[in-house]
Amino acid sequence: MTNQNSKAPTRRVVLVANVAAGSLVDGGLTPEALRERLESAGLEVVAEPRPDAPLPERLAAAAEAPGIDAVAVAGGDGTLACAAQALTGQDIPLGILPLGTMNLLAKDLGVPVDLDAAIAVLAQGHARAIDAGEVNGHVFLINSVLGMPARMARHREAKRGRMGLLDMVRMAAGLLRHLGRYPRDRALLTLGGETRRVRFRTLAVVCGDYREGVGQVLSRAGVDGGHFTLYLVETLSAARLVRLGLGFAIGEWRRLPELERHETDALTLDARGRAVRVMNDGEVVLIAPPLRYRLRPGSLRVLVPAENPR
Repeated sequence: MTNQNSKAPTRRVVLVANVAAGSLVDGGLTPEALRERLESAGLEVVAEPRPDAPLPERLAAAAEAPGIDAVAVAGGDGTLACAAQALTGQDIPLGILPLGTMNLLAKDLGVPVDLDAAIAVLAQGHARAIDAGEVNGHVFLINSVLGMPARMARHREAKRGRMGLLDMVRMAAGLLRHLGRYPRDRALLTLGGETRRVRFRTLAVVCGDYREGVGQVLSRAGVDGGHFTLYLVETLSAARLVRLGLGFAIGEWRRLPELERHETDALTLDARGRAVRVMNDGEVVLIAPPLRYRLRPGSLRVLVPAENPR
């Protein structure tokens, strides 16, 4: 089938919408409305193979649908990481419909957060290979975080889509409790052939690295650089938290004394105990140690704007 308005063949996609994400959970959109907008843009939307299955199984089935050109995923960064679990290492590209809270991956790739513009990328964009990270079989595309942020995330998850002012105050109070009461995490870190004991409040493994500069908070410098960046914060008092926050705000934070930074393509963390709470692209999972991180360079194909600005 061809599009009457273009010589390019019509792109056939399976649409998988996470109804628990961002704009969908707020009631502003429905999967049916999304399908209509995709078809209006000239896309051929193939029926989802397993629409009633859990989200990971829906995405895995969609990736195996015959004769498709892409899997279009509507949701946030955690949903996209779930899709990457099925699509990494495959020829079928991921199409991004950014309907989450942060939409960090879409911004890193230059995919517009405006829905209609993102649909245009899905219809007309080009496939680009990007790096993916993996920890004990769990794929992530942006970062994998341990320590205080991962523990705090469970409070956010409980209030997803219904955070009020009181909830935000409670989360701030919980942050202060974590700073004062909870002991630092301990682990054996193997990096660059050397093993040492570390204690930390926060540890993050980033695919690529973050940009420095005003207004560049959590914006990555690249998505195909072929390396991880490890960030480790050993101690985090209220004063140090403020200093780090200011460093991020003004775009000068890599050299702060509170922050340890390394580039690598693999590392291992052995907590020698029960399962570790790990936050991959904003979604928390429990993983039994040791945690073995490895980079999978260029292993995921993603549809990006034709001009590919980044």
